[in-house]
Amino acid sequence: MNNYRSISSNRFAEVLAEKAGHFRVLEFSESTRTSAEAAQQIGCSLGQIVKSLIFKGQDSQKPVLVLASGSNRVDEKLLAGYLGEKVDRANPEFVREMTGYAIGGVPPFGFSRHIYTYLDSDLLQYKSIWAAAGSPHSVFELTPDELKSFSLAQIVQIASK
Repeated sequence: MNNYRSISSNRFAEVLAEKAGHFRVLEFSESTRTSAEAAQQIGCSLGQIVKSLIFKGQDSQKPVLVLASGSNRVDEKLLAGYLGEKVDRANPEFVREMTGYAIGGVPPFGFSRHIYTYLDSDLLQYKSIWAAAGSPHSVFELTPDELKSFSLAQIVQIASK
């Protein structure tokens, strides 16, 4: 871990401070961009990592955020069924435009615009979970209930079993 904070991590830390004062952003010198990297840096299970994945509705072109367990792969057909239209994975430019953050650092909430959000029901089994905090080197810990409350997400099964 290091003491350096990126501009986007600082911006998200301000969002967290507005939500509740008890969150602490951890910044690592090594990458936490992928679920595996984050779990290794934190020392938690892969399932406790919250992947913030942006999709785009094929017809509406609207962004959709999926907060998935790090151990799950999003089933795009399930997601399309919930959304009512087919989806595409968003490219890096669309992700940054819609969220203000780069892929690998997209936090689970705190965007300047509303993004419809789905929360992977598998995350509810953990006492604590870890999510990106604005950069590919920063994370923060929260509970599944806090994630649901702050993200205004709909809880769904998002991985095919």
